[in-house]
Amino acid sequence: MARIVRFRTRSQSGAHCARDLISVSLEIPLIGAPRQRGAANRKWVKLEVMRQKQEVTDIWARLFPKFSGSSTTLQGRVREMMVHSILNGLLPAGTKVPPSRALAAALGISRNTVSLALQALVDKGFLISLSRSGLVVNADILLGQANQVTPAADEQTSLNWSARLISHLGGQRNIIKPANWQDYDYPFVYGQFDASLMPLKDWRACAHQALFAPALKKWAQNHIDRDYEPLVDQIQHRLLPARGIIAKRDEILVTAGAQMACYLLANVLLERQTVVGIEDPGYPDARNNFLIRSDHVRALPIDADGLIPSRAMGNCAYVFVTPSHQCPTTVTMSLQRRHEILELAKKRDIVLFEDDHESELNFSGRPLPALKSLDTDGRVLYLGSLSKTLAHGLRIGYIVAPAELIRELRALRRLILRHNPANNAHTASLFIAQGHHDAFIRKLNLTYRERRARLNEAFAKFLPQFDITPSQGGSGAWVKGPDGLNAQALAAQCAARNVLIEPGDIFFKKSSVAHQSFFRLGYSAIQGTQIEAGVQALGCAYHAVLENQRSSSRTIVLAA
Repeated sequence: MARIVRFRTRSQSGAHCARDLISVSLEIPLIGAPRQRGAANRKWVKLEVMRQKQEVTDIWARLFPKFSGSSTTLQGRVREMMVHSILNGLLPAGTKVPPSRALAAALGISRNTVSLALQALVDKGFLISLSRSGLVVNADILLGQANQVTPAADEQTSLNWSARLISHLGGQRNIIKPANWQDYDYPFVYGQFDASLMPLKDWRACAHQALFAPALKKWAQNHIDRDYEPLVDQIQHRLLPARGIIAKRDEILVTAGAQMACYLLANVLLERQTVVGIEDPGYPDARNNFLIRSDHVRALPIDADGLIPSRAMGNCAYVFVTPSHQCPTTVTMSLQRRHEILELAKKRDIVLFEDDHESELNFSGRPLPALKSLDTDGRVLYLGSLSKTLAHGLRIGYIVAPAELIRELRALRRLILRHNPANNAHTASLFIAQGHHDAFIRKLNLTYRERRARLNEAFAKFLPQFDITPSQGGSGAWVKGPDGLNAQALAAQCAARNVLIEPGDIFFKKSSVAHQSFFRLGYSAIQGTQIEAGVQALGCAYHAVLENQRSSSRTIVLAA
């Protein structure tokens, strides 16, 4: 038994054409149906057809929501759902596809949307139209697919991978950020961005220009180990001079962010006996990169001016430092301290890794010059990034260092990923060249200054017993709670109230009770209007922690 449904689709341009008229048949096999005729039999067949139709409808209705976060259009979601079903064997070759009317009803969307999606799949070769059969899955589309084999549930491997591993990086202490941070009402998460601030129109225009034929010929080729020249040009002539740095082209290497820069430097410069210093508290991912190569990573003290030029620093061969906005405290190193650091480095032959962390984000006046710009003998290796300002997911950073070192770093990078994605590099170069990046930075500074002020006011109102480290810029705040506070317990209570904070003990080389009272609050991802309510909820979480501590103390006393 089959019911023929005829419908007319439109091409993407909306124009009718002869091939748009497609006959689609939906055949529902009635296995075991009685052969005799009669009213009772016809009624049974009708009920069976309705039941099987409902089963088909339920399948698509359950599958479609799984693609809610993929394409931005309903038509795109339908196409992706069908492609997924075909390539994963849910719709085997030759399977008839439900007609547009039935599929639209199952998905709860317009028939025209479904018709356009199905026609697009015909154009791409996923579906074919057969006379008197309608749309079916094209067997040729699966020719490049290997047969999927599902291993037996009780199949066990005989390999002992724990014994084979020569490293156990999974055991390192790392910053943990929940993947669903956007689901929180008050996401005080650091290192994420507010989509409402992103100049999407400008970025989209630059991305569109990157798809023109002349641009495509430039970035789509294999660059082997070379960087994309238009981006290097913008780094050399626009970004670095703003930090007082003059560099030649062969002294610049593009990386996938500052973290990759740390990895490259660690693998090229460090040995097991090399002494490396890093601020304490400091950037955990840099510390972990150095720990891969060296057994002597030293924690260096900081104060209100940043890294202290101490005896411990003088005993290091390399020192990682974040002078613009110290990670995580956000303090800015004074100009006098910068000269003192450089003097000690020169005296003790120390090479400095300068991570110019959020240097563009300043609330008042011009930023202080980078250490690299004050360096007179080439001992500062400069790490810059577009990730913290433009978009964290973009992953574009760069290293400025002597040409001899850059050549070695470039050779190592080639073994990892050859070069950064050139399409993103082209779009970013246009974004900078056309002035969008500078305008965006100005907008961020105004917005973050306002959010920081709101944060300070909210803490003064709801949590005056907490101390926020003063800052001249950046996108986060370093907070110290009262002595005895456990920030891990506070974070758990906050999460129950839809507030997301980051416990601070991870930033210290060794966790201790004294470090448990610190935590970090980011304000790049939370709306300014939500900050006061978020801090108020944080205050409620703090009082819940106090009450739990009192209850535990009473229990201990009673037990004694």
